[in-house]
Amino acid sequence: MNIHQIDTLGKLRASAYSPKSIKEEIRDNLILKLRNREPVFDGIIGFENTVVPDIERALLSRHNIILLGLRGQAKTRIARLMVKLLDEYVPVVKGSALNDDPLRPISRFAKDLIAEHGEDTPIDWMHRNDRYTEKLATPDVSVADLIGDVDPIKAATLRLPYSDERVIHFGLVPRSHRGIFVINELPDLQARIQVSLFNILQEGDIQIRGFKVRMPLDIQFVFTANPEDYTNRGSIVTPLKDRIESQILTHYPANIQISRKITEQEAKLSGNQRSTISFNDTALDMIEQIAFEARKSEYVDAKSGVSARLTISARENLASSAERRMLLNSEKATHVRVGDFWGVVPSITGKIELVYEGEQEGPFIVAQNLIGKAIRTMFVEHFPDPESFKKSKKPNPYRRIIDWFGNGNEIDMMNDLPNEAYARKLYGIPGLIEVVKQYHRDASKNEKLFLMEFLLHGLAEYSQLSKSLVQSGFQFKDLFNSMFDLSSFEGGYDEDDDNF
Repeated sequence: MNIHQIDTLGKLRASAYSPKSIKEEIRDNLILKLRNREPVFDGIIGFENTVVPDIERALLSRHNIILLGLRGQAKTRIARLMVKLLDEYVPVVKGSALNDDPLRPISRFAKDLIAEHGEDTPIDWMHRNDRYTEKLATPDVSVADLIGDVDPIKAATLRLPYSDERVIHFGLVPRSHRGIFVINELPDLQARIQVSLFNILQEGDIQIRGFKVRMPLDIQFVFTANPEDYTNRGSIVTPLKDRIESQILTHYPANIQISRKITEQEAKLSGNQRSTISFNDTALDMIEQIAFEARKSEYVDAKSGVSARLTISARENLASSAERRMLLNSEKATHVRVGDFWGVVPSITGKIELVYEGEQEGPFIVAQNLIGKAIRTMFVEHFPDPESFKKSKKPNPYRRIIDWFGNGNEIDMMNDLPNEAYARKLYGIPGLIEVVKQYHRDASKNEKLFLMEFLLHGLAEYSQLSKSLVQSGFQFKDLFNSMFDLSSFEGGYDEDDDNF
């Protein structure tokens, strides 16, 4: 018989249905997935050998869970994916606010309905997506919001005294009976509100004002918290923390490759952007390296963390920078340039918390600094370390480039240059393409152009050239000559330029 044909309590009793607790249900479905080697948490990258096994062990142990980690570490996404471990449909007493199991009713409403209709009590089937409740903890959350309170309107409508259990309006937690209930940013919840959760976690019942209500609630609790919150905004009261059986630590991606997979999965690029804009591995790695530099920067608050949202937004902005340039120049296709990372700055400034020194520098300068450090770190992965030639008798592959700038030549690389003008500028610098060909002979034409520009920025980061911001671009010239030019400084900006 199709489950949707089972619409009364009598038919349900005659079927093979057997009541099961939410934690047993999750455990059984998890066991089935593990035996079949099916992915449990699709789309969660980088936690395969750390966080995910810890969660699976906790769920097999029937534990309530707290996911502890810095922002942007997929804590909420993990919680939402747990819905897939629920049965697709479960029976509920029709009209019940507490999702009563017809064979194990807990509410006054369900018990009265069954007493009145017996085997003809109507039932519904509840989909697993409707068995997930999520609440962001904020200081204004009340006990009534979570647990419940007396509803005077209901009392008046039903003409019931306040002493009658039926005048209770249940909060989010009781309404999550037989489901998953998630509280995000738990330390933000006031201590007195956290206390209201004690009984539910330990004994499985609730207390509302003076009512002697004992409902064996069946809920899988998942909490999330940021370590920063313990000191900056609040804390988890010790008795509540003690009642949460498993605390699981999340973390940021361990390397560039994992970080890139996450960004590729999450970044939202249009079909037109993907078909008209070509990326290269160096540019994509550079996006991730910026986040890695930020996480160890003395200007960025390490306790706050640097979310994976930084690289996701940066990837989207990088594509949009190239697309905007393409549209302005009426071109049909283009490739990403180092200059396009100018458009990534807003993705950085809005995603980092600065310490005092960073605030003194300013978010714009810190963002530029992080991009520069990413270039410096990655440069030696693509070209020889310029500093290694200072005391070496080996021929310096960069000598011809540096000498050209030393002879008084300079070049302005504007962000919105058309493709042909951009290539002409780079090929016009003697020795630039030769160095790229020497170390990246198999690179495509577009990749070589990117690496030529990357080479200029890298030499500037290693103090072989001077780089300064000009209107909508960068100017490169000899380092020694730039010392006598008070309008610019290496890695800085033009104070007379009203655009910055």
